[in-house]
Amino acid sequence: MSHLKYLTGYSPTLQEKVKKLIADDQLGQYLAARYPNTHDVQTDRALYAYCADLKREHLRSADQIDKVAYDSKLDVVRHALGLHTSISRVQGGKLKAKKEIRIASLFKAAAPEFLKMIVVHELAHLKESDHNKAFYRLCEFMQPGYHQIEFDLRLYLTQRELAKKPV
Repeated sequence: MSHLKYLTGYSPTLQEKVKKLIADDQLGQYLAARYPNTHDVQTDRALYAYCADLKREHLRSADQIDKVAYDSKLDVVRHALGLHTSISRVQGGKLKAKKEIRIASLFKAAAPEFLKMIVVHELAHLKESDHNKAFYRLCEFMQPGYHQIEFDLRLYLTQRELAKKPV
């Protein structure tokens, strides 16, 4: 495997370490040891409550979230793991904006840390629209260790992709 699409922004040295883990068939074991559990947030209603709790804890003054849902097409269609949208509609003489968060369905069977990382990422977009330093500081504030979990999530996605390929 010469190309690790989920790790392209990382250093060649780190990518080589990942390639060695893959070659030694250790990547799955590393992830299983580090993230042995799965979460129980399985429905859209539970996901909405989970997001609302995190928002209430960290982003009280941010805009209200109108809808949160798992989306089975998200990772395939948009090459995204989560999506935040603001849909504007005219109702009467007023313009109303609805905030929505969609999370890729693959996270129904993931570790709780990965689900939280994606939700934190999407919630941070309520305050910071760009992926800048303030955005990542906010992510780190809401989930200490955010950067390591994001990296491990990329490893998880790499492992999932490897498991799909025929031997």
